[in-house]
Amino acid sequence: MDTLLPYALLCFTSLFTITSPFGTMPVFLTMTQSLNEKERKAVITRATLVACGALLLFVLFGQFLLKFIGISTNVFPNLGCIIIFRIGFNNLQARYTPMNLRKEEIKEYAKDVSVTPLGIPLLCGPGAIANAIVLMQEADTLSMKATLVAMIILVYLVTFFILRGAGRLVKVLGETGNNVMMRLMELILMVIAVECFVSGVRPILINILHAR
Repeated sequence: MDTLLPYALLCFTSLFTITSPFGTMPVFLTMTQSLNEKERKAVITRATLVACGALLLFVLFGQFLLKFIGISTNVFPNLGCIIIFRIGFNNLQARYTPMNLRKEEIKEYAKDVSVTPLGIPLLCGPGAIANAIVLMQEADTLSMKATLVAMIILVYLVTFFILRGAGRLVKVLGETGNNVMMRLMELILMVIAVECFVSGVRPILINILHAR
């Protein structure tokens, strides 16, 4: 229990930060500006279900895939941490640019945007997949693996409610508040990536020392 709670907190914070529902809000509102509330809810439901299902598939079968294609389980976590750090750094430096979409295009592809780009890759992109596989690598017990699965479901459940209230949240936070929150989340993500990288390098160095 002493290790389970910190691990659950690590899973939730890292996955929630890299999923970045607050960062997805402006894109979601732009894409669905011509839809009514019922249609928006349907889009959100499909997007979160697709993203959650895809990430769970990679978590459950990602290690088998790595072994099948011959990638070392010690190397991939470090590569994943580099990807996560770069995503956090790029997002920390970037500024949001509104999307220029015509209303008829949004209406026509309303069902499609829930799968892509909202579900994949916005809510479940390479960074989230790499992070989830790294976390699964660190799960030594069955209870930790179950905790990771539970945290993934919780993250997308919270994401669903955040996107449901996106219109109200944007009004309350304002552009400045939303930008500040996004920057803080990306900074936390970079710190987590560095910590995971250090943990991933340790077994490699131990193997090198034992080989000598």
